[in-house]
Amino acid sequence: MKIGFIGLGNVGGKLSGSLLRNGHDVAAHDLNAEFVAQKVAAGARDGKSPAALMQSCDAVITCLPSPAASAAVMAEMLPYVGPGKIWMEMSTTDEAEVKRIGAQVIAAGGEAVDCPVSGGCHRADTGNISIFAGCDRATFERILPVLTTMGRRVLHTGALGSASVLKVLTNFLATANLVSVAEALTVAKGAGMDLGVAYEAMAISSGTSFVHETEGQVILNGSRDISFTMDLVAKDIGLFQDVADRAGVPLELNPLLIDIFKDGIARFGPRELSPNIIKRLEEATGLDVTAPGFPAEMVDDEPEDQGAEVLVRR
Repeated sequence: MKIGFIGLGNVGGKLSGSLLRNGHDVAAHDLNAEFVAQKVAAGARDGKSPAALMQSCDAVITCLPSPAASAAVMAEMLPYVGPGKIWMEMSTTDEAEVKRIGAQVIAAGGEAVDCPVSGGCHRADTGNISIFAGCDRATFERILPVLTTMGRRVLHTGALGSASVLKVLTNFLATANLVSVAEALTVAKGAGMDLGVAYEAMAISSGTSFVHETEGQVILNGSRDISFTMDLVAKDIGLFQDVADRAGVPLELNPLLIDIFKDGIARFGPRELSPNIIKRLEEATGLDVTAPGFPAEMVDDEPEDQGAEVLVRR
């Protein structure tokens, strides 16, 4: 299968790298020519343009920063969609938007999948990330070898759009965890606790989380570098709010998170690293919530291995 990959940023660059390392035929495209050159040096072909990729490839993956960016790229590709062509949307996007564009792809004779990833950018680098896939079963089985190269755990979530709902749901949970970890660590510092001890207490407790064990470490290091920014958090929890509103569910916590990140963006800028949401508390208290012995960035040390489908309990 010839694969086109559009979007070579923090996540897309790593996912496309997994495909290349494992021998897939990949053509790459990004607005940043340097990113494309890096992939060409690693064995990819220069995809030239979205339109050219859809013409020359069996499947085209988009991994872009916003629904608007995906829509713009798809507008270039749609005239070249036909039987046998697959659009794989790996961006974190809106359920309604992926259904809208997916319906156009299907009407043209192609197949559409929303297949966002979850588990941290550092895990995307080693194929040790989770992937949700929304599409019909036949399409899922056709693309499963591609997905299990990029991800360790692959879940077929149901129809097109279902994966995007679950992706923003899980990103809401991660955001809630990030804010609670920031508050817990700041309180620990204010109460005179040794932050190294506090970290370990949280890690072995019922209150631990993936976010604590990753973002908690870069918070304490002071780098706050988790390769994710406040504007992306705001986008994701905004999309989750849209899902809740369409479902008629009156949320209480998510609107607070939206306000917290609006304030963080107003203070520190949209491209500030998301763990630096703790700076709101550091500035309010005058505390420095850092400690020695923690890494500046997370590195996945698990060996790369072939992924597999996650079977749903019935």
